[in-house]
Amino acid sequence: MYHAIVFLPLLGFLIAGLFGNAIGAKAAEYVTSGLLVVAALLSWVAFFTVGFGEGEAFTVPVLRFIETAGLSVSWAFRIDTLTVVMLVVVNSVSALVHIYSIGYMHHDPHRPRFFAYLSLFTFAMLMLVTSDNLVQMFFGWEGVGLASYLLIGFWYKKPSANAAAMKAFIVNRVGDFGFALGIFGVFVLFGSIEFGTIFASTQAFIPAEGAEAAAHGPAVLNFLGYELDRHAAITVVCLLLFMGAMGKSAQVPLHTWLPDAMEGPTPVSALIHAATMVTAGVFMVARLSPIFELSHTALLVVTVIGAFTAFFAATVGLVQNDIKRVIAYSTCSQLGYMFVAIGLGFYSAAIFHLFTHAFFKALLFLGSGSVIHAVSDEQDMRRMGGLRKLIPWTYWMMVIGTLALTGVGIPVTIIGTAGFFSKDAIIEGAFAAHSAAAPFAFVLLVVAAMFTSFYSWRLIFMTFHGKPRATADVMHHVHESPMVMLVPLFVLAFGALFAGIVFHDFFIGHGYDEFWKGALFILPENHILHEFHDVPLWVKLAPLAAMLAGFAVAFQFYIRSPETPKRLAAQHRGLYAFLLNKWYFDELYDVLFVRPAKRLGHFLWKTGDGRVIDGLGPDGISARVGDVTARVVKLQSGFLYHYAFAMLIGVAALVTWMMLGSNF
Repeated sequence: MYHAIVFLPLLGFLIAGLFGNAIGAKAAEYVTSGLLVVAALLSWVAFFTVGFGEGEAFTVPVLRFIETAGLSVSWAFRIDTLTVVMLVVVNSVSALVHIYSIGYMHHDPHRPRFFAYLSLFTFAMLMLVTSDNLVQMFFGWEGVGLASYLLIGFWYKKPSANAAAMKAFIVNRVGDFGFALGIFGVFVLFGSIEFGTIFASTQAFIPAEGAEAAAHGPAVLNFLGYELDRHAAITVVCLLLFMGAMGKSAQVPLHTWLPDAMEGPTPVSALIHAATMVTAGVFMVARLSPIFELSHTALLVVTVIGAFTAFFAATVGLVQNDIKRVIAYSTCSQLGYMFVAIGLGFYSAAIFHLFTHAFFKALLFLGSGSVIHAVSDEQDMRRMGGLRKLIPWTYWMMVIGTLALTGVGIPVTIIGTAGFFSKDAIIEGAFAAHSAAAPFAFVLLVVAAMFTSFYSWRLIFMTFHGKPRATADVMHHVHESPMVMLVPLFVLAFGALFAGIVFHDFFIGHGYDEFWKGALFILPENHILHEFHDVPLWVKLAPLAAMLAGFAVAFQFYIRSPETPKRLAAQHRGLYAFLLNKWYFDELYDVLFVRPAKRLGHFLWKTGDGRVIDGLGPDGISARVGDVTARVVKLQSGFLYHYAFAMLIGVAALVTWMMLGSNF
């Protein structure tokens, strides 16, 4: 079964990629979508079998991968609760995106290539989440990076799409460099890259008196010329691994690629940048939780970065006008919530939010695609409005997604959307945690929740309510999406409404131990799993109050007084420009990295390559040969008496040489 789950998407990629033009676009669509549906159904079977069964984690061998002196790597699937949760997320969302794309990409002439790329991405992601060792994880990690590059730049004739694909690829290489160094560090410290061996070895790093006891031991790692003891080495390795997670999961300062990636087709945004690839970093840190638990410093950094990213992305989302970019910054912000939970040791809450977020964020992205499809590919919300009655199914699906994203629910009850259970648990965990960064994280997450509510309802009001701001021709052609696009929205809406109610007790409640079965590791002294249930009532009400405040302000600004936002933007031009330009991160990187790199490249091109290498090398030699031959050519005058004179000079020289030679 597990072989089928992983390799069916690969089979779809090969069929659509190699024979797509031969079998036709329709066949490529149906084959790849059908194989993903089968894989998704099998993933749910695995989820209930492993998560709710009584068996322990196990390994499914595939083949021998690398065999060298001192390193043996097998290709195998590590099957535990964390794996099957990710299988459900990846394959369910991918299957629905495949089906949705049949309608959304209906007029695209390159559909076989698009569906092949989707299936390739899914296979690479499955390789990542089923990995039994760090080498296999890195293989899947780079595979999703490649597939992301291909999908973002799918419309390669658009310069903006090519630029966005290159930006995503390059920024992720920065994070992946750190990830690779982290893998090397793990191998040095533990002598293995297989998870089972590593996790068993980590127990030696946690003596009874705590991990801090190892802080003054002998040096075990040399990094950048520094001899590091066991505690410092673990911290450095964890930070390098987290650097990879920052790139893949778009955390500040490696977040800049995510909004630009919206240049790809909308189904790509839903598959890669909402539910799957961007969660790879969260999954990786959760999988390596036994290692991260050894370094309180690394977890502190993860918490701070996550909290700041949640706040930063939420502030930028307040003023964005592109419907997909608003949701993209929302994704960035929600990933910050997940990393806060990771940093606090609340791994199950992070994965729970990853799980629920997949449903409502994919719903919002595909819903925005339905809107774009209806208004002739327009993405600027300032040119929408009045669509509620024209595309009612899309409207209600977007409302459900917004309710889940903003965490609508009744505290101290089991009534609420998926986001209510998972996001509120992280906020309550931030209050209950004993980390030094917990108060900072709690405040920023509550503020981010208020901002999230504001920009989410702003999107709904600007897009569907008020007077139409599109041209009469566009409004005349507005139409509801076909059922092949709406059915995936219905399925995702069901998950956005009920996934929290059904699964919260297993992920973070009383059924925790029976469900996770040790797939996530947490130090015994960290009691966050129990203490977050007992926070004061005002803490439980804080996310609700923040959500209502954001909704009230959005309603006032975009329903009752639509002129107010324009007036405030005019009064606070500096702040508005600061947020609209995304805190000027791109401009800062342009000054610090892009321009110096261009100047260095120009210098090496013109001076190093042109003047030095070519000037003294091939070009210089050829120039000298040309000079010599130009002078020699002048001897070829074409006059007979010149040649006779030269011959006579030669004969005289020869006779002289012979005469002088005979005298010796």
